Amino acid sequence: MKKHIFIIPGDGIGTEVTACGKAVLDQIAEDGGFQFTFEEGLMGHESIEKLGTALSDETLEKARNSDAILFGAVGHVKYDNDPTLKIRPEQGLFRMRKELGLYANLRPVILFDELLNASSLKPEVIRGTDILFFRELTGDCYFGEKYRSEDGNTASDLMIYHRYEVERIAIKAFEAARKRNRNLCSVDKANALESSRLWREVVQDVSRRYPDVETTHMLADAAAMQLIKNPKYFDVVLTANLFGDILTDEASQIAGSMGMLASASIGEGTGFFEPIHGSAYDIAGQNKANPIASILSVALMLEISFGLPEEAKRVTDAVGHVLKLGFRTGDIADISSDPKKILGTKEMGLQIINSLKHSNFHSREVRY
Repeated sequence: MKKHIFIIPGDGIGTEVTACGKAVLDQIAEDGGFQFTFEEGLMGHESIEKLGTALSDETLEKARNSDAILFGAVGHVKYDNDPTLKIRPEQGLFRMRKELGLYANLRPVILFDELLNASSLKPEVIRGTDILFFRELTGDCYFGEKYRSEDGNTASDLMIYHRYEVERIAIKAFEAARKRNRNLCSVDKANALESSRLWREVVQDVSRRYPDVETTHMLADAAAMQLIKNPKYFDVVLTANLFGDILTDEASQIAGSMGMLASASIGEGTGFFEPIHGSAYDIAGQNKANPIASILSVALMLEISFGLPEEAKRVTDAVGHVLKLGFRTGDIADISSDPKKILGTKEMGLQIINSLKHSNFHSREVRY
């Protein structure tokens, strides 16, 4: 097997975590006799500084022509402090999603038992949590028409959805639910938003094609509460762009940290794989970032883009094995953690690669 992987480190800790992801891919290639080639490109703040744009046409074309994309993060404190700036790092990410037709964002929330105490929630509440979020990625107020009045005192963002946009991601979510526990919860705000009423109507229509899947509908605020109260209620969650962004960040705390959650953006073009966390400039370059989300994103890449489920399982198992041995990065350490086993970014990546080299431990089921 020959695959060309385009790596976009992005900003902040993106460079550090994608380096660990690439190292895992190198190990998988060596073990399996695969040929993985790599190329890097700019996006976000680094691209703005060097090229004057958050995403250049050249970078977009290289991404389009690759077999998969491994991405880090975008963002910089400069833009947080000045919301008037017209060119912003996230514009590159939005354009990439739109141009490549990446309308479905898969975000698995899998809790490793070893991290039960890393969450602020009670272990008995979160133990056994296994949720697969389907977040619509190319519609909603992120891409709707934006307006600011001439005096600067009025602003609006159009929250817009078309029937086909809801239908296509709903089909993917229902197909996934069939392979899991056959439960799908669609999250919207149909009591207040017309776009959500269309969303619910379309999901109801699609659900009739899947009579074997139990379908429920929940308002976004109620879903936020239920995620904390009883996360095991959820199996597959289908939701819009804005609600998905917020709810999956909330769900990351069930898993112990945003540094634990991977994602895959799929649709019409090349698959795009990234951790859900941001650029975290406050710890960039300090070897403090958790690389596990990037490494688990590699597992998603192997499974979804390359059709290598056993290799994906090896990666996830290696992460679990390292956690079972007691190794932690700072964000997932707790009072019971051995201080000698609290590692930096590079060291955690090396531990996972070492486990891959000696992967004779018990395998666990992984369901994407």
